[in-house]
Amino acid sequence: MIIFKRFVAMVQFFTSIPIPVNLNCDERDYGKGLVFAPAVGLIIGVLLLALCSVLKLVLPAKMVAAFLIVGYIVLTGGLHLDGLGDTFDGLFSNRPKEKILEIMRDSRVGTNAVLALISIVLINYTVLLELDLMPAALLLFPVAGRIGSLIGAGTSVYARKNEGLGKSFIDFCGRKEMFLGIIISFIIFGIVLKLKGLLIAFISIITAWTVTKILTRKLGGATGDILGAVCELNQTVFLLLFYVLGQFLS
Repeated sequence: MIIFKRFVAMVQFFTSIPIPVNLNCDERDYGKGLVFAPAVGLIIGVLLLALCSVLKLVLPAKMVAAFLIVGYIVLTGGLHLDGLGDTFDGLFSNRPKEKILEIMRDSRVGTNAVLALISIVLINYTVLLELDLMPAALLLFPVAGRIGSLIGAGTSVYARKNEGLGKSFIDFCGRKEMFLGIIISFIIFGIVLKLKGLLIAFISIITAWTVTKILTRKLGGATGDILGAVCELNQTVFLLLFYVLGQFLS
């Protein structure tokens, strides 16, 4: 029962899918539940693939790719993109740690956030088109993103002195949850892409760890915004990797 509760909690938190159930989750449930983040990514991928299949019946590829980006933002509530923008605003401000954390919590959107968001959306749009909206890419890029959040939480300490949205995930997602989530990711990638999928999953994990270390270096830890940023960056790296490997392994 507690496993189902935590899984549903992750779907409620990481997507805008309406599940009108009050689960009475505590911080521990959210942190431990992060093990299901890759599975939530797969749900997002399945919904995007279904949307793509319908749109391709009536629209050209460029319009379909654009609507898929919008669909992804709607499905996730823009949660991770918001974290990406806040992270870039803070880290590229060249300020001391406490000021960076203050900037990241500011609801106003700065120049660095706008540039980061435009860049990530344009790259994702372009690569999806170059991949010809390949079903495997649509299924797996949200999984790769949630691997990023899982690795970020499982390998970091919380950077703020006070409470924040990401604290429960970072404090209670331990190595056990991280490794179980990685196993789930390998299973998903292996089923969809066989041996090639296992290779891509392994590289996605290494990429997530690397991006986490880069983003947390200045702060000595992670925040909810950084977990969102790692998610979005890992998704984009996955799409680029998928394209590059497709050129050599096809």
